[in-house]
Amino acid sequence: MPEPSPPRLLAPWRRLFQWLCSLIILGLPFGAWQGRSLLRLDIDSLSLHLAGQVLRLEDLHLVLFASLLLVIVFLLVTMVFGRVWCGWACPQTTLTDLAEWWSRKLGLKIRDNRLQGAMWRKVLAHCGFALLALLVGANLVWYFVDPYRFLAELATGGLHPGAIGTWLVTAILVYADLGFVRRLVCRDFCPYGRFQTVLADRGTLVLHRPASEAPRCIECGACVRVCPMGIDIREGYQVECINCGRCLDACRQVMARLKQPGLMVYSFGTEGAGWRSLVNPRTLLLSLAVALLTTILALGVFNRKEASLKVAVSHTAASRLDTSGRTLTFFDAWISNQDDRSHSYHITAGTVEGMPLEIRGQTRNIQLQPGENQAVSFVLLTPAREKTTIVLYLADETGRELVSQEAIVLPAAGAGHQPE
Repeated sequence: MPEPSPPRLLAPWRRLFQWLCSLIILGLPFGAWQGRSLLRLDIDSLSLHLAGQVLRLEDLHLVLFASLLLVIVFLLVTMVFGRVWCGWACPQTTLTDLAEWWSRKLGLKIRDNRLQGAMWRKVLAHCGFALLALLVGANLVWYFVDPYRFLAELATGGLHPGAIGTWLVTAILVYADLGFVRRLVCRDFCPYGRFQTVLADRGTLVLHRPASEAPRCIECGACVRVCPMGIDIREGYQVECINCGRCLDACRQVMARLKQPGLMVYSFGTEGAGWRSLVNPRTLLLSLAVALLTTILALGVFNRKEASLKVAVSHTAASRLDTSGRTLTFFDAWISNQDDRSHSYHITAGTVEGMPLEIRGQTRNIQLQPGENQAVSFVLLTPAREKTTIVLYLADETGRELVSQEAIVLPAAGAGHQPE
């Protein structure tokens, strides 16, 4: 009689998914597109690098749209897939799984969330926790400081104290989590499980033992022994369940010896409502919001102007008259290259009627790399009359005008004004 085929287990797929998520999180700061980071909030330039695009303070509305999109996607995913995120993708679960795997490799046992075994084994385990915590802390900093720069400055001892402090504080918190707290975060502190119960729909994906399968249960307790949260899934849905699937694998292995299928299943809804029950006003509304925000964000990012120009009257130099009686007004300007190629810019000025005005200072051959910004200062000469409405133009090396900004210039006696 042929041997029964081994049961299909989810553990290999779950571990593969966790590794892929971890490698993406670790590698994303090193990735680049057209010479710019895929994802980094650059502290020095106060800009967000996103998929090769650079969003600066003037693009804050796009950052807000992106944040709102993430929140709504989070709500939609939770409503559809429940706590599968917790068991399959959450960094807390992945790090805890890795810490427990390392502990068991050292011959330690974990009971009631505590390590049990020889002291030297515990010391080795905690050394591993500390190294992992340092990596996680550095990875967090890499989303704010270029990782290549981080590593170079760390090697030479020139890393900024703020980066060092953030790294070490994060590492200490992660070490405390891996060494002492572990699953208690998911069970007692994480608000996501409680929040998910509010979002759960009658068709939300859950892991459970259907009531119809209860008579086949042999009460072996394998599902309870492998549960990382210490719950008994046979008692019905519980908020502490992270939908990791360990109980499903354990049950399949036990029942395979009896040549029967396992009792635990993933299903949309505990009452067999099916995925079609997710087609309801709540999910449709959230899906529509995701599609709308994605479209707005994509149009906003890819239809941005190639450059930006912001100007302000200098607060350190007052307006004055020159020998010919013209008003000298001192300006500060900020130019940003939002294109994916380097450009040479220049600034010109004129009245709203089209009459050119003389401009002196650093206004020609302003070389900027993709995503770079630069501050320049110049002096504008206008006729000595009560008020002049002027227009400042930013053009590239071909002479093509990209952006403009109007300002009102008052005579020297009216110093202290601001551009409109």
